[in-house]
Amino acid sequence: MEPRVEIKEHMRGGKGHVIMKHLLGEKELNGKCRIYAEITLEPGCEIGYHEHHNESETYYIISGQGVYNDNGTNRPVSAGDITFTPDGFGHGLDNTGTENLVLMALVILD
Repeated sequence: MEPRVEIKEHMRGGKGHVIMKHLLGEKELNGKCRIYAEITLEPGCEIGYHEHHNESETYYIISGQGVYNDNGTNRPVSAGDITFTPDGFGHGLDNTGTENLVLMALVILD
């Protein structure tokens, strides 16, 4: 199976663009997940703050560093960190480093 690569400009109102490598499609996710993807944020790019409704999202940071907005509270993240945004809460992620910030994103439907 070949991953589908998508470039999203100003994702969720963020700066720059996001490179999404979708590892599984709708068929494989079987209505239980919306996204399972490797995401790359180049330096200066971000995923804008957004809320989740009827779903939750987890990030696993593979490499790089940035600032994670956890429902209004900013905290640094780097390789090995895990974030979780439950249903009804919001988050965003800004690559504040000098290298690509690479993460796995999993959106699970409630």
